[in-house]
Amino acid sequence: MPNAVPTAVLSMAGQSIWIDNITRAMLGGQLQRFIAEWSVVGLTSNPTIFAKAIAGSKDYDTQVAELAAKGMGDEEIFFELALADLTRACDLFAGVHARTGGVDGWCSLEVSPLLAYDAASTVAQAVALHARANRPNLYIKVPGTKEGIPAIEELTFRGIPVNVTLLFDTAHYQAAAEAYLRGLERRVAAGKAPDTLGVASLFISRWDATLDAKLPQALRNRVGLAIGADAHAAYVELCSSPRWLALQAKGARPQRLLFASTGTKDPALPPSLYVEGLAAANTVNTVPEATLKAFHASGRVTAVLPPDGGPLRAALDAAHAAGIDLAGTAAALQEQGAKAFVQSWNDLLKDIRAKSGALAA
Repeated sequence: MPNAVPTAVLSMAGQSIWIDNITRAMLGGQLQRFIAEWSVVGLTSNPTIFAKAIAGSKDYDTQVAELAAKGMGDEEIFFELALADLTRACDLFAGVHARTGGVDGWCSLEVSPLLAYDAASTVAQAVALHARANRPNLYIKVPGTKEGIPAIEELTFRGIPVNVTLLFDTAHYQAAAEAYLRGLERRVAAGKAPDTLGVASLFISRWDATLDAKLPQALRNRVGLAIGADAHAAYVELCSSPRWLALQAKGARPQRLLFASTGTKDPALPPSLYVEGLAAANTVNTVPEATLKAFHASGRVTAVLPPDGGPLRAALDAAHAAGIDLAGTAAALQEQGAKAFVQSWNDLLKDIRAKSGALAA
């Protein structure tokens, strides 16, 4: 297909492309181009992305100065900045949201990472942020930690759309999916429509970055794809189960599996390795901007994941045979991911504090 645009081919294969980035400069026109020409149908953010955006430009200075002059604290200022960006992004995706019947056109805002182990506070902040945004196409990101699981169930029951983040293996995905199912089942039992939507974000690239030094050459750069294929098989199994079909008959729609962290960490690897390898129908790939550009320029989609995950899953058995504790590694990666977001959050608030002080001076 010499004239085919790679991002359009991936979209035709049934996968939704979301961009994993947001800056005010991007909102000035680049995002509209991604939507119109690159088949981008959603956007995600996290504390690290906002930390880079706010520290790396002067685009936020005026609003920071205005909010600081009103006596707002650092966290209050951040959420005002984030909501300003994300409500604008939601509006840019409103047409996508309408034409896809709410399947796509979503943007995501994460609760404070300091709440990763506090379910009650997570629920309270998620409800408040979603109300403040007042956009039907805004997901609230909630970590899929042990403490986050009951928050996901409760938010789903309350009708708050959730993007579950920090999932690292099939067991993590299944726990998030169970929480989503329970939330929908509670809605049915309460006489409500099971129409709350959600996605479950499985992190891919950190597996290979963590394990490659411990693996024989033949297994390197294969575990991340295997984790994605294994979770995909569980996703297909769940969405074809009698329990799910009973909910679907009442109007429920799947909590789609989302492949996150799909930019390669090793510069020697093809930049679109995880995009090409995890093409799958009825899923999402949230792609870092650099990876999106690389894939759009020269990516290829030659196959999609089969319902059972296919041969990619074999690398998990091989890694286990090589002495890798996969469940233990997933737990460690989730803990490290939560800590990394806390560090980004603290850096973010520190930068806002510094900007506030410098602008006031």
